[in-house]
Amino acid sequence: MKILIILIIFSTMNFGKVDPPNYDFSLDELKIFSPFNKFEDIQKKYKSITLVEDAGGTKVYKAYHTQLRYKFPVLFQVRKGVVTDFYARLPAYFLHNVFHQSLINRYKKQDHYHKDQEQAVYIWKNRNNIHHVYSGACSITCFPIYYAQYPEKHDLGEFIPIIKKLHQSYLDNFGERKVKEEKK
Repeated sequence: MKILIILIIFSTMNFGKVDPPNYDFSLDELKIFSPFNKFEDIQKKYKSITLVEDAGGTKVYKAYHTQLRYKFPVLFQVRKGVVTDFYARLPAYFLHNVFHQSLINRYKKQDHYHKDQEQAVYIWKNRNNIHHVYSGACSITCFPIYYAQYPEKHDLGEFIPIIKKLHQSYLDNFGERKVKEEKK
């Protein structure tokens, strides 16, 4: 009887290592979309790329990055065969703390932080000529929303980064809010 009880106890115990859902995700997986990389390298890795916009020599494409059994969209702009910037809509199953810490480990502490209700935006300015913008939110748990990169300066001429196209009013107000907060 004692042996049966011991077997039941040990059979219900889990001795396996349990990792957070995005524990094995690395920022290097998105490196191919970083500014100054070649579009042909992306075409080799991602077979189904969709053209979203074609305006003035700058094209916006969408590719789906696969992480474990999930896919998430990555929008990126290309000009003269070179990536200018990207915007990744991250899966909600990623853990905010893990993703944010990986950014801090790589790029040090963010230069700007702004929280509006339960959503926060973190900005790393000019890390090797590239700005990094990350947004996360909290409800029951905290999760990432998006991650974007765009260069400070680009040799390919003027362009509007995707993040500014999608969130222009927010980014414009971010500067105004910061000035108001500093005056208080």
